[in-house]
This record gives sequence, C-alpha cells and structure tokens, in this order.
Amino acid sequence: MTTLPPLPTTRPKLTALARQKLPCSPQAIPRSQLIKEKDDIDHYVEVNFKGLSKEEVAAYRNSYQKNICVDMLREGYHKSFRELFTVMEQWNALREAARVRSLLWLQKPLEEQPDKLDHLYHYLTRAETAEREGYLEDVYNNFLSLACYFNNPEDKWVRNHFYERCFDIAQTIKIDGGRKEAEAQAHMGLLYEEDGQLLEAAEHYEAFHQLTQGRIWKDETGRFLNLLACESLLRTYRLLSDKMLENKEYKQAIKILIKASEIAKEGNDKKMEGEASYYLGLAYLAAGEYETALTVLNTYSKISSDRDDDVSLGRAYEAQAKVLQSQGEMTEAIKYLKKFVKIARNNFQSLDVVRASTMLGDIYNAKGQYSKASEYFEQAFDTAVELMSASLTEETKVHYGIARAHQMMLTMNNYIESEDLTSLDHLLSWKETRSSVELDPVMGKALAFENAAFASF
Repeated sequence: MTTLPPLPTTRPKLTALARQKLPCSPQAIPRSQLIKEKDDIDHYVEVNFKGLSKEEVAAYRNSYQKNICVDMLREGYHKSFRELFTVMEQWNALREAARVRSLLWLQKPLEEQPDKLDHLYHYLTRAETAEREGYLEDVYNNFLSLACYFNNPEDKWVRNHFYERCFDIAQTIKIDGGRKEAEAQAHMGLLYEEDGQLLEAAEHYEAFHQLTQGRIWKDETGRFLNLLACESLLRTYRLLSDKMLENKEYKQAIKILIKASEIAKEGNDKKMEGEASYYLGLAYLAAGEYETALTVLNTYSKISSDRDDDVSLGRAYEAQAKVLQSQGEMTEAIKYLKKFVKIARNNFQSLDVVRASTMLGDIYNAKGQYSKASEYFEQAFDTAVELMSASLTEETKVHYGIARAHQMMLTMNNYIESEDLTSLDHLLSWKETRSSVELDPVMGKALAFENAAFASF
C-alpha cells in the first residue's frame, strides 16, 4: 500500500572494509588484493599492509556475507542475524530444489549480491532497534521497505516473507486506528491471490474492506483505501464465481456475485457497480434465469449509457442479445446485435465486430436467410483478415463458406423444382463451367458466386 522512500544505507567498519574488495566496487583495487586463498592474502597483507588490525585482515579474507553476519552479531543484532540467516537458508533451499528446471536456479546466490545484503542488513537492524525501543510502527515500516525492495518477479518469495512479517507486527499496532493492519490485510490478500488461493485471499480482502469502512485513508497515489478494498474484493469474487460456473455451481456463483454487487454500490463508483451487474447478469444467464438476467443487464446498460461508456454499452447489448437468443426472441436479439456492431465499428473494436457479425450470421443462417447470413459472415471474415489473426481468419472463413454454400444450394433447389427449360439451361451451364450462378428465379437475387472465390473456402 505504502512505498517508503529509500533510506541512506550505513555500514559498520568491518562491512565497509569488505565492501571495498567487491568486484562491483567503484574504487580501483589491485588484482593481487582480490586473491582469495588464505595464505596468499596473509602474505600480501604482511608485506604491503603492516600494522593492519585483525578486523581489517578479516574484512579482506572473509566473504561479504560472512562479514555482514559477523557485524550483526558484534553489534548485538541477534534477531536480525536470525532473520537474515533464515532468508539465506530458504534462498539456497529454493535454488537447490529448482535446479535446471527453474529460472530461480539461474539467479545468483544471495552471497553474490552485495546490494541485497546491504538492504537486508540496513532495514533488519533498524527494525530490531525500533522493536527494542517499542516503536512498532517503525518496525512495520522497515519490514515494508524490504518487501517493496524485493517486489520483483525473481524475488517475490522474499517480498512475501516480509509481507507476512508486516502482517504479524501490524496486528499489535493499536495507535493508528487500524490503518497498518488494513494495509497488511491487503498485502496478504494479494499474496494469496497471486498464488491462486482465492478463498484465503477473499478473507483478507474482506478484513481490509471492513477496516477501511468509514475511513478517509488514502494511498500514496491519492486513492481511497476503501475503494481499493472494494475493487480487490470484486476481482476476487469474480474469479471465484468463474470457477463455480465452470463446475455448474450456479447458486453459489450467483450468491457471491450478489455480494459483490452490494459491495460495489457501497464503493460509490458507477463503473465498478456496472461491472458487478454485468457479471451477475451473465451468471443468471448461465443458470437459465433469463428474466432476472435481462433485468440485471438492463441496469448495466443504463449505467454504461449514463457514463457515456460506449465500449461497456456494447458489452451490455451483446449480453442482452445472448439472453434474448436463449429465449427464442431472435428479432429482438438481432436489434441488439446490430447496435453492438455499430458501436464496435465506431470505437474501432475489431474483435467485437467479428464476434457480433458472427452471432448475427448464425441467427440468419438458422432462420434460413442465407443471403443475410453471408453478408454478416463476410464482414466477420474481412475484419479478421484485417486483424491478421490466422486462427480467427480460418474460423470466420468456414462460417462464410457454409453460408455461401447454403445460399447456392437454395438456388440450385429452386432451379430443380421449377422444372422449366430456362432453369434447366442454368443448371447445364453451371455444370459445364462451374463459374457462376445466374439470378435466383424465386428469390430474385444475384448470387454471382465465382469458382475462384469458392475454392478459397
């Protein structure tokens, strides 16, 4: 929630000396000084640096990681040492378990990353000092600083470790009205959500939401924490409902989405409220409760219209058309889909154009209106070609080809059923050349279906 500014890193004498011999140090160090073998270093020190203390000799002899640990123990930071040692052990255990099958194995060991060791030393010792003095908020802030520092894909588990430490400390802080605990609950929710443990994530987000109700707390970007809590809960509830719908647990999915809708209304954010109505409407559609689905989707449509959000309004029209199609109200469904196509074209939503045109083509094809079906399938096909999507082009091409074949079949049937010389001439002409089809004598429409075009399907 809160990203603290980086603090200047201070190093004790032994660590500062050890830092000088690192390959990444900006100071020029003679190559011989970097020799690691104990006997060579002792000889070099004896010849060139007479009078050096044992500490200074140890700084050059030992690894940087060991010097960090020795400094912690020498300065009395036993808890910091234990924390650092736990992190290092887990780091090495994860690398060993990963081996070649994971990118973690390719990551450098912690002892070869002095900057990370510096941050761990700096913030862990500050946290321990604050704990001794009873400043629990400072303990929390230092752990949070470490979590933020390690917030990258390769170190995410270290971030999670310090999120958990923040959570433990936050529950003991009582003087801030529960803000630190609210932030810690949000971090834990994110941790579980990323790990796919949605029920656990929902529990933490619910606590986050409860702690921020009636509060005007804001994050570093100026957003209200309560609104963030609502968004996090809605996202998690939607993911949970998706799994329930996959398992055909319609009642549970609807129940959790109703709860999401209520929370969205509390957040006083119309966009969020509309999104909640949209997913609730889809759940009712999946459950076969069409009238309720239409009522809820009408709410989403009105919110989208009031907000002048054309893209969301198009989604509402699409969902409403699906409900009407399920009810057998094809004429009404066509009206909504045509509105959807228009909005999608005006807003350059090419994928929506393909989807809506395909749905219209399917409806007209089922109604036996093959000319109309061909028209919309052709629109879908042309748009897919413009998108340069091979899979989508193949799919729409098949739809278009089937509709044209139906169209051609209807013409041929009409010629056969007419039983006159003109129709027979048309049939014989087509059989000889396979190049075109003349006007349909019944439908009165030109079908000019070139063989070259047909071959492409």
